[in-house]
Amino acid sequence: MREASAFLGAFGQALSTMMLYGDGHPSRERALEAAYTALGELRDVLPDAVFTFLGDEIVVGRIALREPKSWEWASRLSEAGIQRIEFTEPLDPEQFAAFLDEVVARMTAGGSASAMQMRPLAVRFGAVGVRGEGPSSAAPPATPTAGWSLDVEAETVRWLHEEVRDRSTTHLSEAEAVVRSLAVAMHGDQHLLIPLLRLREFDEYTTTHALNVSVLAMAFAEFLSLSANDVRAFGIAGLLHDIGKVHIPLDVLTKPGKLTPEERALMNRHPTEGARMLLDTPDQLDLAAVVAYEHHIMMDGGGYPEITFRRDCHYASRLVHVCDVYDALRTKRPYRDAWTAERVLEYMGERAGTEFDPQLVPSFVRMMRLWERGITEISPDAGSAAT
Repeated sequence: MREASAFLGAFGQALSTMMLYGDGHPSRERALEAAYTALGELRDVLPDAVFTFLGDEIVVGRIALREPKSWEWASRLSEAGIQRIEFTEPLDPEQFAAFLDEVVARMTAGGSASAMQMRPLAVRFGAVGVRGEGPSSAAPPATPTAGWSLDVEAETVRWLHEEVRDRSTTHLSEAEAVVRSLAVAMHGDQHLLIPLLRLREFDEYTTTHALNVSVLAMAFAEFLSLSANDVRAFGIAGLLHDIGKVHIPLDVLTKPGKLTPEERALMNRHPTEGARMLLDTPDQLDLAAVVAYEHHIMMDGGGYPEITFRRDCHYASRLVHVCDVYDALRTKRPYRDAWTAERVLEYMGERAGTEFDPQLVPSFVRMMRLWERGITEISPDAGSAAT
């Protein structure tokens, strides 16, 4: 989209100029005027202009921009906690200048990814999240977990993956139904249970892993006393975090030996592909898209996709990353045996601060040890549970 690319160019130039010159300087005023004019031209063709920044990825509405390439400000805005900017209301030059002043202040002050907009403006911006949340619904009725197989939930996740792969369509209502059902299984006894699906066949790993990460993410969010809406949103993000793998051939996903460089490159594209799939949907899956994009990025900037500027990932991404690795290492794979729970928790402690959020790891370890008796493996075919 030409107008969007032109605006981003003028916007970046204005930010750069405002960091160099104070109020009233001719260069500053010219840069502000150029950016405001470019915004007007953009809103002539796109009245509701919404930008989302996922690392180096730039999305306008639900369309990923191919130009401008390597726009350095995308990562810098994300690092300052500005992952979304919404120009959905008319604004005058003074309001636009006030918005840019606040963006510059946020960037020079080193904002956090969870920071909120400091004052009311005609522009909305900040970290992404699940929008349109109303009051949380009443807790589901208690239901005995014994005898649950999670077959229906697993089949629904398989269908969701097929819909994304074959029709590029996601179904938020079905994902929400799975998360609600998992919540029922978790709260079906006098104390909280963590029902983890036992892998039956290697080719079912993606489905089983999605359900397990969703359960772990919800349990962890509850353990951290997050709101009911956050627990649900993190559960959906965990369920869909690996959705980008739907286009990876099964023989690559289940390969028993080391991946070739070409296969590794294909595998490493799944976070970006997953984020694009989730953004290219009418459903409100922006938080899930961010988690899909960031869940393999480490605290020290390593992992993938490779980021140009080191930045903090979204809190949900860091939480899901912990849950993702725990379930992955606890599961037998074609190329290695399953690790014991204690070995995984020790590994996480060793990698806290480099791979994992050092604030989250101790809490996750404490949760898993405190709720150890509530961790229940459920066989997908026998309908029986083994603690």
